[in-house]
Amino acid sequence: MAEPPYDPFEPGDSPVAVRTLEAFDAARERRFPCEVWHPAVHGGPHPLVVFSHASGFHRRQSTFLCAHLASHGYVVAALDHSEVVAPELRRREGESAQQKDARIRGWIANRVPDVRFLIDRMLDRAFLDPSMHPDPGRIGLAGHSFGGWTVLATPESDERVAAIVAMAPAGASNPPPGIIPCTLTFEWKRAVPTLYLVAEADTALPMEGMRELFARNRSPSRMFVLRDADHGHFFDEPTAAPGQCAPAEAHRFTCALALCHFDAVLRGDARAAAFLQRDAGRELAARGVRAFALPGR
Repeated sequence: MAEPPYDPFEPGDSPVAVRTLEAFDAARERRFPCEVWHPAVHGGPHPLVVFSHASGFHRRQSTFLCAHLASHGYVVAALDHSEVVAPELRRREGESAQQKDARIRGWIANRVPDVRFLIDRMLDRAFLDPSMHPDPGRIGLAGHSFGGWTVLATPESDERVAAIVAMAPAGASNPPPGIIPCTLTFEWKRAVPTLYLVAEADTALPMEGMRELFARNRSPSRMFVLRDADHGHFFDEPTAAPGQCAPAEAHRFTCALALCHFDAVLRGDARAAAFLQRDAGRELAARGVRAFALPGR
């Protein structure tokens, strides 16, 4: 029987189950609320994707993407980062400039440890129901904005990461005013294929910074640009200004391309790799998604 056409736009065959868990980090004495999306049917082991949220948001900011991946057989996990759960890292009324700087440094310093902690917990059979079965050899990261910086910074200290999807990531050398001044070395422990999904009209993190990060990333990388989109188009409920792309268009763009990248890298799916390399532009346009790709590296 012929294999069905590869279609990353549609939900997968697996019903999705969602669980809310709590993970305690004894080293930092912090309790992290976690969300896990996973196939409701038993089986596995499943590829694992850890999602990192933007500054000022939470683990459920992009459930549209997490659920889409889970419907295609991925276990997807997200936590509320340290700046959300740790009282000493929260904004305080009347804080001085020095106190604000120290707080922001604390946000930056805790982001990668948060992701590494969540990976550890997701691979701990005592933490998860055995039916989830994350595969320690197939781990991907996805993140948006400050979360995009987080997932690009994690391979500097963690060799378990095998694939990355960075959505409108922070980390460029000349951040706009008001943007967290986090930096990236790209001194990764191993080559990690990376997909950049960015917004053409991003007012928070403009295209200039996206192009810089893409050029500095020495691993195999691709970048797709969503036309007439702003920074918030990667949220569950983006507010689209007149003339900007509709939320449904942004979600189709993000879900299909992120799934393709993880399928190609974590599953070795030749159809997904061919889609990204040859078919993506045509298939996106056929579904009303206005986007273009930069030449891959």
